[in-house]
Amino acid sequence: MTNLDIVKSTYEGKTSEENGKNLQRYMTSETLWTEAAGFPYAGTYQGFEQIEKHVFARLGSEWIGYNFAVEDYVAAGDKVIAYGTYSGTYKTSGKHFKARVAHLWQLKDGKIVSFEQFVDSKTVNDAM
Repeated sequence: MTNLDIVKSTYEGKTSEENGKNLQRYMTSETLWTEAAGFPYAGTYQGFEQIEKHVFARLGSEWIGYNFAVEDYVAAGDKVIAYGTYSGTYKTSGKHFKARVAHLWQLKDGKIVSFEQFVDSKTVNDAM
């Protein structure tokens, strides 16, 4: 698989569970995952278990219909960018949001080395 194919497999599965399994398949215990400063789950996490605990579990429990609609991808060498729009409704406030976002992935030898999120976090925080 190409780097682009690997990244696409983490977004374009039939279910979010399939996307998560593909993500886990291409990560290592050394993979670094950075949520943007200002984002509610900001920080850098290492390995799937930390990402699951600090990001995905919270997205799943705190939001209704949280989604990243990928608009397109840009791939060059060991880097892939996915960009589009986040949306969802925060359970506690009942407020819906949309925010533009880009994800920068770096891969090596068919494995994800790092992920970095760039997002307009104001709209997310306003919904919360």
